[in-house]
Amino acid sequence: MDLAELLLGIGREAQALSAGQMACRAVVLYVATLAIVRIGKKRFLSRASAFDVIVGIVIGSIASRAITGNAPILPSLAAIAAVVALHWLVSAVAVRWHGFGHLIKGGDEILIREGVVDEHMLRAAHMTDRDLSEALREEGVADPAGVKQAHLERNGKVSVIKSEGGAKVVDIVVAPGVQTVRIEID
Repeated sequence: MDLAELLLGIGREAQALSAGQMACRAVVLYVATLAIVRIGKKRFLSRASAFDVIVGIVIGSIASRAITGNAPILPSLAAIAAVVALHWLVSAVAVRWHGFGHLIKGGDEILIREGVVDEHMLRAAHMTDRDLSEALREEGVADPAGVKQAHLERNGKVSVIKSEGGAKVVDIVVAPGVQTVRIEID
């Protein structure tokens, strides 16, 4: 019995794998998948669009089958590499041809224009007024009237461009222990 058989349970049925062998498989798959993803220069762990999330799910599914012994390790790593390569190729094509990128990754939607909420677009995006209010508060905006534009981005995040003409508020601290004076400038 060689080291690969002993540590990884290579050649054994899934039911015959020990907990230690599954743990070793998990470590091998983790390191190898991380290397493959880094080589592919993928960004599907941040600002993920649905396109990127699907790749993560597929890689997770392939890796889990290899970890539990339901699929051989080397062919599973080859499948993961193929998925990352395909994702890279599709992403590269999407960068070069905007229409293809829009088809694959989707596009942004304008939810607020010049302080007016587009209720139709909000419904089409399956967002409630509360969802929009929460997203605006996260951007430091209390009222849609203070928004020049708000976009629902491809990754599901709401980005906000604030209006420039709103009232300015300045907080002035007079002295330690004295209350703050608030001045509103129109």
